[in-house]
Amino acid sequence: MHETALSQLPRHVAIIMDGNGRWAKQRLCRRIMGHEEGANSVRDVVQCCRKLGIPHLTLYSFSKENWQRPEAEVSGLWRLLHRFLQSELHELVEKEIRLCHWGDRDGLPDQVLADLEEATRATAGFDKLILSLALNYGGRQEIARAARLAARDILAGKFQPEDLDPEVFSTYLFSAGFPDPDLIIRTGGEHRLSNFLLWQLAYAEIYVTPTLWPDFREPELMLALEDYGRRERRFGKTSEQVVNDLATVADSDPS
Repeated sequence: MHETALSQLPRHVAIIMDGNGRWAKQRLCRRIMGHEEGANSVRDVVQCCRKLGIPHLTLYSFSKENWQRPEAEVSGLWRLLHRFLQSELHELVEKEIRLCHWGDRDGLPDQVLADLEEATRATAGFDKLILSLALNYGGRQEIARAARLAARDILAGKFQPEDLDPEVFSTYLFSAGFPDPDLIIRTGGEHRLSNFLLWQLAYAEIYVTPTLWPDFREPELMLALEDYGRRERRFGKTSEQVVNDLATVADSDPS
């Protein structure tokens, strides 16, 4: 990677891991084989983010809509996740990676829920990389849940309706306390968000690659990060304002 790109690494990368089924179909394999190979991509991307010092990585692991897939595939996904959490816990602890779960607990298989609880408890004190799994997750459902929780607190007199600004509302999301993603990567070539982090992606840079998730490894992640490094993050401002803001920060830096 170019030095300029390395100097602009995102704080938070979110990934829609798409293409496992197509990868398997191209090889005349069962769909679960694509998911199993995709687990190797997860390992590689997690290791790369840890090595680069990217603080946050969020992976879209199982959506609310995924329950509609064939029962055999859904069951196979849960078995794969169980094996993955069991096998990777030692690595998470050794590399001081914190695991978090974004999504509804209700409906998760008991064993998977137990695995998640064990991994989140064992890694709770780490901060080298915060790996969040969006599991049994839907963006619209998350927003509706947050609205219900906020309404409950308003009715309880904890604050007034006019105090419910975006910052307060964000505290009711699964991502409360985490920075919004700076970069969203979608593999597999599709150009849609698929109900993923609809609130949090308001100002994320979007990177779409035709590479199917099982083939997405460190070199492909580096290409996405290089592309991000060439973007100008304006957040509604003009380019001139961004340059002036950077100059002000540089002037105020005592180093």
